[in-house]
Amino acid sequence: MTRIVLDFEKTVAELEEKIDALRKDTEHLNLSDDIGKLEKKLRTSQEELYSHLSPWQRVQLARHPERPYTLDYIHLMTKDFIELAGDRGVRDDKAIVGGFARLPGFGKGEGNTVMFIGHQKGRDTKSNVYRNFGMPNPEGYRKALRLMKLAEKFKKPVVTFLDTPGAYPGIEAEERGQAEAIARNIFEMARLQVPIIVVIIGEGASGGALGIGVGDRVLMLENTWYSVISPESCSSILWRSWDFKEKAAEALKLTAPDLLKLKIIDRIVPEPLGGAHRSYQQSADYLKEVLVEELNNLSKNTTTKLTDRRVEKFVKMGVWEE
Repeated sequence: MTRIVLDFEKTVAELEEKIDALRKDTEHLNLSDDIGKLEKKLRTSQEELYSHLSPWQRVQLARHPERPYTLDYIHLMTKDFIELAGDRGVRDDKAIVGGFARLPGFGKGEGNTVMFIGHQKGRDTKSNVYRNFGMPNPEGYRKALRLMKLAEKFKKPVVTFLDTPGAYPGIEAEERGQAEAIARNIFEMARLQVPIIVVIIGEGASGGALGIGVGDRVLMLENTWYSVISPESCSSILWRSWDFKEKAAEALKLTAPDLLKLKIIDRIVPEPLGGAHRSYQQSADYLKEVLVEELNNLSKNTTTKLTDRRVEKFVKMGVWEE
């Protein structure tokens, strides 16, 4: 399978191709010294490139089609995942998935049970149509809320994974109450009587993300974005053209370092060098380590303290003093 290379990664990709070509010739020639020199140069180039990414370049990495999605993380981090379906009203929205699973390291033994919920995209045209390109309908948010309430009933913490270009904007979605479904979730998550951790694993766009995005701790993977609007849509509104999307991405302050500084998120989760798609297992290991630590810490708090702090956390956002 040919790896997808982004425009700004071409220099690094060329070095990788040279190394691969030399490795194929090692059966006939001793090229270990040449390979070693190129690998050292590759590592230096990667560190230089990926430590100085622009906001637009991070947006591109967040949208990388080979990036791990919600189900990838769940299967790599947890045991005994049981997916739960349907909103008990309309249908099962495949753009949001969720269910109970045990997280090793959290609690004792094989791990305590956690409710995992997240947006799910597809890998190709057929699966993207099936998943509606990761854009939930109202029944997706109502399914998510049903699962959160189930977790609350059994006193299990909730972890949500955000990765959506936005809630589905179709007429039929609006007819079924898209805005009400998102607003209801925000209201109910604010007072849910169990710990909630939110993780942005790709795109965190607008209300589509916020519909499952209220939590005690909000984490972002290193190469993701989280904003009220996409750079392209912002550019289209302000400049009547998508040509200024890079400028818009800079102005929106949508990257993890920007949002940590603004106190919108609480922590940045590192990714493998080059992005999460470079190593699913390594990326899942990084995230699992952080989730276990955060869940163990949150579990020490009383329910009242959790909900009070959660409401206070989101009420403070957007308040400035001069």
